Amino acid sequence: MSILNKIREKAKANKRCIVLAEGTEQRTLQAAEMILREDIAELIMLGDESEFRKTAPKMVIENVVFIDPASSPDREALAQELYELRKNKGVSIEKARQMLLDPLYYGVMLVKNGKADGMVAGAIHSTPDVLRPALQIIKTAPVIALVSGCFLMEVPNSPYGHNGVFIFADCGVNPNPNAEELANIAVTSANTFKNLVEAEPKVAMLSFSTKGSAKHELVDKVVQATQLAKQLAPDIAIDGELQVDAALVESVAQLKAPGSPVGGKANVLIFPDLQAGNIGYKLVERLARATAVGPICQGIAKPVNDLSRGCKPEDIVDAVAITAVQSM
Repeated sequence: MSILNKIREKAKANKRCIVLAEGTEQRTLQAAEMILREDIAELIMLGDESEFRKTAPKMVIENVVFIDPASSPDREALAQELYELRKNKGVSIEKARQMLLDPLYYGVMLVKNGKADGMVAGAIHSTPDVLRPALQIIKTAPVIALVSGCFLMEVPNSPYGHNGVFIFADCGVNPNPNAEELANIAVTSANTFKNLVEAEPKVAMLSFSTKGSAKHELVDKVVQATQLAKQLAPDIAIDGELQVDAALVESVAQLKAPGSPVGGKANVLIFPDLQAGNIGYKLVERLARATAVGPICQGIAKPVNDLSRGCKPEDIVDAVAITAVQSM
């Protein structure tokens, strides 16, 4: 069974309520039909239900809560909550009411006050638009100072990782993290791996150097990040700096990093910057014909996940299942 099927099964076994903020978008509606048919999650869909009935008359979507932010009787109460949360940032009650006309803000408020367990959006909105309300209202999880993006990678017929399954990070959010930020990304990614894959994370802090084989300030950043990550999470196997072959291949690890608890066994790969991470996941996706799911947002106190604007309905289903599992 693929990792995505396992995640869907876990979501089914522990039903959560997920907001689909783009509730009248065609692919989102198709995904909602699939989610309900497979019984993956309960859904709140934002938008005008009459518009949905006009645009998708043949689509059967039952047992869904439709909410139109513009006419919702709860909008005033949510506006008062939003005002209290943001008044120190200069948000007036009138501004709060206006913000809640935006389904992204309305959906995040439902997650914030516990009426939903998570939110998925991004089929027709940019990543900054999706993440901005989450960062302003839900904010980061305790102890985590940074929101980052990872990809769940499944490589067919691979002898590496956890049966070919990996987390790659950060491949979507932070262009050039410093040592402290890289350490936070490592710990958060390890927890994401543990939660989604249900296996022990082995975290490799990647570089073009292995254990001092090269000297450069870029290597120094990874060395420092490794030390900080170990301090943040002493119970997680984290090692670096490691070249990617030393991280994955046991025979190479024995030569380059003997005694490493991660060398040759890594399943969480932490790239030194966004360029490396983005290039890395796309190379593996294309050359190894791997499945790449993401970017999965991590570090937010309650899960909010972004979609590619080129996503397929199946991608939205997977994002909902992942969001449900993250909320557990």
